[in-house]
Amino acid sequence: MVIRYLSRSCSVRTAALALGTLVLLPTPAAAAGVSAEPAPPRPVPAYSSALLDRPGVQVRPGPAAPGLPGDVSALAWLVADAHTGEVLAAKDAHRPLPPASTLKSLFALAALPHLDPHRRHIVTQDELDRVGDGSSLVGVAPGRAYRVADLWRGVFLSSGNDAVHVLARLNGGMRRTVEQMRAKARELGARDTHVVSPDGYDAAGQVSSAYDLAVFGKAGLADPEFTRYCSTPVAKFPAGGWSYPIQNTNRLLTGADGVAPYPGLLGVKNGYTSHAGSTLISAAQRGGRTLIVTVMNPQVSGARAVYEEARSLLDWGFAAAGKVRPVGSLLPQAQASRTAQGPVHAVAAEGEALRTEPQRSDWPAVLLVIAGMAAVLAGVVMAVRRRAATVARRGRFRGEYVEREPARRPSDE
Repeated sequence: MVIRYLSRSCSVRTAALALGTLVLLPTPAAAAGVSAEPAPPRPVPAYSSALLDRPGVQVRPGPAAPGLPGDVSALAWLVADAHTGEVLAAKDAHRPLPPASTLKSLFALAALPHLDPHRRHIVTQDELDRVGDGSSLVGVAPGRAYRVADLWRGVFLSSGNDAVHVLARLNGGMRRTVEQMRAKARELGARDTHVVSPDGYDAAGQVSSAYDLAVFGKAGLADPEFTRYCSTPVAKFPAGGWSYPIQNTNRLLTGADGVAPYPGLLGVKNGYTSHAGSTLISAAQRGGRTLIVTVMNPQVSGARAVYEEARSLLDWGFAAAGKVRPVGSLLPQAQASRTAQGPVHAVAAEGEALRTEPQRSDWPAVLLVIAGMAAVLAGVVMAVRRRAATVARRGRFRGEYVEREPARRPSDE
């Protein structure tokens, strides 16, 4: 009886000691040397990414914000700050649509780092055999030598699918280039984009979105080489012993075909196919601010519509900056703490600070809870072992230390 009592007492004390250890484990605040009061809730971001997942127009105007332009007919569009990545307004931001030649911006992001601009290459006929019928061309001819930089100007200015095919071959082939473009889109958080052809030529299943095109534009402006190509209005393209002028097809940049040039425009990329309609990524600077606007498939007929709708959205964005609350961000959460790839022209400190903001972690608290649970488990194991030892001793001695159960009577059943 004595040993049984002591065994129970030891078990209770062990369990109490284990629970006490768990209770006395320091909280994250105590471990940091501060008061153990509950931490205040984390600040809610100024935007909710869920807004951009909703259909229709998303905007959060303040009291002094101008109204959105009423002449925008595009199926999808987006206005964002190129420095911070904040989305000021959007319509159907993640709607999958064919991108046409705006997809060449992703091609450049994927392939530019792998190709020496000074390399010279003699083009072969097989490099041009798979260029789609009706493609826009810069005039690449087999048997002629071109510098890689010449071919890139053919891509950005003339939207030449022939130049894209040659560069893709130099980059390891069409399949490898498509894989690189898909990987680059995932890296940038552009989850709506599916690449089939690097040149943006209509292909089954090839889609992007107004959001993703803005992501590509922002990433491109962080690369000085990309920016230099996309903002060039006119260049010369070699043709053997002579050269001919080529003009950027982005009419907001050049002012061609009756479209007034937009002040401070940095270019980026335009596109058109019969399936995609007109598409455009535009960026412009004004007063130390850089905005990106994407427009996909205006429903108003005419070649000027995509440029005039982009103009209206740029004007609104510059007037509304600081007067609207963001509805989303071009910076995915997984990349918010990464450093920026490079400056966006002269100003990138604001976006850099946003990207490198330290993220609080819950791991210390998780580890403390795990340690407490381990302590409780150890106490239980110790109690079980003590109990087993007591039973064994009672079995060995069989004497006064063994408590026998009284014989049961029929009335007990």
